[in-house]
Amino acid sequence: MQTRTAVLGSAAFLVVAPGTVAGLVPWLLTGWRVDPPIQFWLPFQVLGVLILAIAAVVLVSAFIRFAVEGFGTPAPIAPPDRLVVGGLYRYVRNPMYLAVLSAIVGQTLLFGQIVLLVYAVVIAAGFVAMVHWHEEPALRRSFGDEYATYRKSVPGWWPRLRPWQAT
Repeated sequence: MQTRTAVLGSAAFLVVAPGTVAGLVPWLLTGWRVDPPIQFWLPFQVLGVLILAIAAVVLVSAFIRFAVEGFGTPAPIAPPDRLVVGGLYRYVRNPMYLAVLSAIVGQTLLFGQIVLLVYAVVIAAGFVAMVHWHEEPALRRSFGDEYATYRKSVPGWWPRLRPWQAT
């Protein structure tokens, strides 16, 4: 896949998938209404905004990485031609999922809506199941030993402190 096509496909998928999971559904659940339960909630709201900002940077960075390094998209219908192991993928195998979950948790803090924390737990369980039952087997089939080495070296959900270097 050409880089331009990969970038456009990744941008479209970014709007559809994470946009729905971390944007549309939280809005449908809360109307993005601020409902802090106690008066000293402001520091939590500030933390929520910070988490949201970091999550957005991580998510966009990971999507760009798929297009320019993998020559594909995160969408299952247009997967990358190459295994994506650069950038944030040197620290953790699932930065997109972690960014989406962080965005939901950030909104939980910003809006004081506990329903979003429950939603984040449900989404996390879905992400873990999808990675385990779909993505990892597909990556093993597509990239074989290269993926096995990467999987053994880079944790799936808790980032490494130092970046992994492919040999």
